[in-house]
Amino acid sequence: MPPSQDDPVRSPPESAASPDPSPTSRHARRQRRPPRRDGTSGTARAGRGTTLGGVARPSILSTRVLLTCAAIGVVTGVLGGVAGWLTPGVIAVAPWVYGLVLGVHVLPGIIAQETLRAPWVALLSHVLAALVASAMAPQWAGRFLGTAILFGGIQELVAALVRYRTWAAWRFFLSAIVIGALIAVVVGFAADFSTLPAGLLITAVALSLVGPVAWTAIGLWIGVGLRRAGIGPRTAGARR
Repeated sequence: MPPSQDDPVRSPPESAASPDPSPTSRHARRQRRPPRRDGTSGTARAGRGTTLGGVARPSILSTRVLLTCAAIGVVTGVLGGVAGWLTPGVIAVAPWVYGLVLGVHVLPGIIAQETLRAPWVALLSHVLAALVASAMAPQWAGRFLGTAILFGGIQELVAALVRYRTWAAWRFFLSAIVIGALIAVVVGFAADFSTLPAGLLITAVALSLVGPVAWTAIGLWIGVGLRRAGIGPRTAGARR
């Protein structure tokens, strides 16, 4: 029988749920995600550990970081070994310049931090440099390792105080001044500054303070050159 006019017309049932979006539409939505506060998108951050100011912060365990720290440790370790062999003669002939010689040991951490800009690279490079220097001058092995832990620890502490977020030159020179003050005390006992005339005493203290600062400037110059050569962290977005 044909339906009467009083019977309601039934509409076809609606689907319980809308169809799943296609993979293409999901990919398009991911591409339209707004950038994060650090200037990178969520996709850009994936798989890179951490980023800061659009620059990917490398992991301390990555092959790139380990090889870079090893290279820095070998080169600066050779300088440290040479400084170790020069130490007895310097103390005997011109003890007031010993602080300048000892300041060379700041190089591993300064170069590593300026090049890689990541946590723990300073301490790692210092320890590797101490091992190389110990192979060249075994009689100073204990002092090399102690100096590596002390200097590397100070450089890491200063970087940690700013949460590894700023790599301006003042931060490196701040650690150099702290290390210089410690060197002045250590050299004062090692070279027996009490026997020096007043003029040489002032010169010795000044060189102990200036030495790490001067070597830090050299280390920054080397680190900047390495970064320009592409050895540093890769840029993921706008730099700071």
